[in-house]
Amino acid sequence: MDSFEQAQQEVKTLTRKPGNDVLLKLYALYKQGSEGDVKGTRPGGFDFVGGAKYDAWAALQGQSQEEARQAYIDLVATLKGQESSA
Repeated sequence: MDSFEQAQQEVKTLTRKPGNDVLLKLYALYKQGSEGDVKGTRPGGFDFVGGAKYDAWAALQGQSQEEARQAYIDLVATLKGQESSA
């Protein structure tokens, strides 16, 4: 299991749910790290969650998958560190 996969498992074990802004960042970094640049069209209408997820992912346009994977790993490590110090 590589560090990216390990971080995916560790994020599921957090005892405190991160705020929505952090959850969106995790989502965007995961998608960028696993799939690359955003695909498809932005959800419209009343799909506010879908739109927010799309926007967060689109904001990472052009970032390499490796950079996104490392940022995801670092963010999960930070979240875990905050839990252990609380």
